[in-house]
Amino acid sequence: MQLGDVLDDFSLDVLTSSIEIDNVEIDSRLCVPGTLFFALDGTATRGARYGADAVNRGAVAVVASESLDLTVPVVVVPDSQLRPLVAHAAASVTGHPESDVELVGVTGTNGKTTVTVLVGALARALDWNGANIGTLTNERTTPAAPELFRTLRSLVDGFDSEKKRSLVALEVSSHALVQHRVEGLRFAVVAFTNLSHDHLDYHGSMQAYFDAKAQLFTTEHAQCAVIWCDDPYGQQLSSSIALGVSEVHRSDATEVTPSLFGTTFFWRNQLVNTPLVGDFNVDNALMAMTILSCLGASDSDIAHAMPQVTNVPGRFEVVGDGDEIVIVDYAHTPDGLRRVLSDVRTLAPEARILTVFGCGGDRDRTKRPEMGMVASTYSDVAIVTSDNPRSEDPDAIIDAIMTGVVPGTTVLREKDRRAAIALAFDNARRGDVIVLAGKGHESTQIIGDAVTPFDDRAVALEYLR
Repeated sequence: MQLGDVLDDFSLDVLTSSIEIDNVEIDSRLCVPGTLFFALDGTATRGARYGADAVNRGAVAVVASESLDLTVPVVVVPDSQLRPLVAHAAASVTGHPESDVELVGVTGTNGKTTVTVLVGALARALDWNGANIGTLTNERTTPAAPELFRTLRSLVDGFDSEKKRSLVALEVSSHALVQHRVEGLRFAVVAFTNLSHDHLDYHGSMQAYFDAKAQLFTTEHAQCAVIWCDDPYGQQLSSSIALGVSEVHRSDATEVTPSLFGTTFFWRNQLVNTPLVGDFNVDNALMAMTILSCLGASDSDIAHAMPQVTNVPGRFEVVGDGDEIVIVDYAHTPDGLRRVLSDVRTLAPEARILTVFGCGGDRDRTKRPEMGMVASTYSDVAIVTSDNPRSEDPDAIIDAIMTGVVPGTTVLREKDRRAAIALAFDNARRGDVIVLAGKGHESTQIIGDAVTPFDDRAVALEYLR
């Protein structure tokens, strides 16, 4: 594809316009011959400084917000247009794969991953092509535009052309919306799960965080919306947007029968039997089923498909079958942790709960005391440890968490996560429930600049044996 076709809104000279473009990148290290490089500014560095590196690796043109002295053409555009233009260019170079599928966009603080996975799984159970993009499939919750459109292209190319419908469910983060990563995408359905304390290091306030999420719910992005309205932010969103809204409430599920191995309930007069565990997973299931309903699937077909949906990795995942029950969950926000521990208390009312958790480094610091308060309130024994401390001192993170601990509760500290899990097993009795929170499906731990293998599920199985 020629550069003039990729940047079709800009006047380029004949030679520049005829440059062949095979790839779009925002990371100079990923550039190969035929790449169009966008010099985006990061949080700490200016993108312009990487222009020469991109050219040395094969970039044949650069788009930047300032003139650069390089050996390839540099197209200068206003800074406000740079990020939206990345998505436009990535979509063009990959052949607009988004036009060949029905897209579902899911945003919210908690539940995005589970809902998108459920939507993709339900689509497949209905004999559609179905897939999901997000935390479990890519490094970022919502990939940067070049990676996002390449992923979409790969999924579309892999779909069975004989099937009548193709669907991709995408987790849409607040960062992605602010940074225009989903610019130009048109969703058949957009969904909102809930909003609670997270990412305030980036957004600054809950209102700004909400406003970022609300950007998805416009006629530019979507045809209709599914909104969890037992959440006050969901109520606010539902009443303020121009889209048609399908409201979802917990009361949509009746006669709920939970256990540590699955849940049954009635929805729209249909019996739903699912292996999903936990009260909050009823909420996630209701969201996913309503999304499929908005896409035209019948209520009975959706209900009959639910038993085929498997548990989502690292989301209320019950590990092993020993004397102690171990639950691994990705809960890394105060509300997410509260909901997981509340569900454990409901499902195992006679058991003691031992919770191992921490907070990520270089992330929202204001939620750390809240995490300490929640864990100490809802656990019989809380063990504060490291999550992914990154560049921060693990002890300093733990100190911040400890400031929120409720006086008189049993709280231990052990910064080594493996040792903390061992400590939980040492303190556990037959019939207790150990909750390993924060990392879920993750298979590595980031300490300083080192990324080392670490999987809560694998470590738990070692101690269970």
